[in-house]
Amino acid sequence: MSNMMDVATEDNLQYQFFPVSSGSVQFKVRAAHDAHIALTMHPQESDPMYEVFIGGWGNTKSVIRRNRTKPEKVEIDTPQILNAGEFRGFWIRWDSGIISAGREGEAIPFLSWNDPEPFPVAFVGVCTGWGASGTWKIEVPPSAPQAQALYATPPGYPGGVAVSPAGGAQWMNATGGQVPPGAVPGGQDSNGEPMFVARAQHEGATLPGKLVPSHGCAYVPWGGAENGKNEYQVLVGGSNQWIPTNGANVPPGAFQGGQTEDGEPLFVGRVHHEGSVTIGKVQQSHGVCYISYAGQELGFPDYEVLMP
Repeated sequence: MSNMMDVATEDNLQYQFFPVSSGSVQFKVRAAHDAHIALTMHPQESDPMYEVFIGGWGNTKSVIRRNRTKPEKVEIDTPQILNAGEFRGFWIRWDSGIISAGREGEAIPFLSWNDPEPFPVAFVGVCTGWGASGTWKIEVPPSAPQAQALYATPPGYPGGVAVSPAGGAQWMNATGGQVPPGAVPGGQDSNGEPMFVARAQHEGATLPGKLVPSHGCAYVPWGGAENGKNEYQVLVGGSNQWIPTNGANVPPGAFQGGQTEDGEPLFVGRVHHEGSVTIGKVQQSHGVCYISYAGQELGFPDYEVLMP
């Protein structure tokens, strides 16, 4: 069971902070307007910090702000998003500089911004202000159970290690653009839409790739092409640590996300390309991370690799 933490905020713009260990927070809030959430490195207002204002400006707009300075990093009209008479549910995620906020039950955020200079978030603060008080229910997620290996390396292949996601991560079956709760966001499309770490079977291989929810499918790179898959698996829970590397230099203990049709391990990688951060497969013997993009399979010698 998740633990729910009840918090009441006065009309004073004073944040109440609590520590977070994962890259997201889910909460419900009952307030007339101006529900403010801070993401910080320390349990107080100090730069660097992100702020997400939901239902500001008289419950008309929501914004993301960095270091308490204008202009806003992103601003969107959200009329009547809050309600003084009922709880409204939201989530906020931070991943490698991508800050996003969405409504409970919706995978696509209504606010998203990519910070070119991200910092590690260790605390979340909540407050209300400008004439509003609030009641909050903040979900503190439990640690996910350890998953069983979904498949093992074929007998006789060097290493012969069963592929079991580490750190409480597990692969969940999904279809048609579905994003399971707790899915690991690993990148974003050039339009700002978050992408999630996924994999799919193709031509006898299990290939890491990207889930783009609005497209209704996952994509995996293979054979020079981008291959869309209506049925796929999404990585849920676990770490979201990415390490920059290049060529065949896959760090020891990197997260194995699949294998080629010949049984060579494939790791989960990502690449900055054309304004996107796109997830794909690292094939060590080729010395590149392959991504699928705009219908093609593209290989990059410089990439980031997911660690467990």
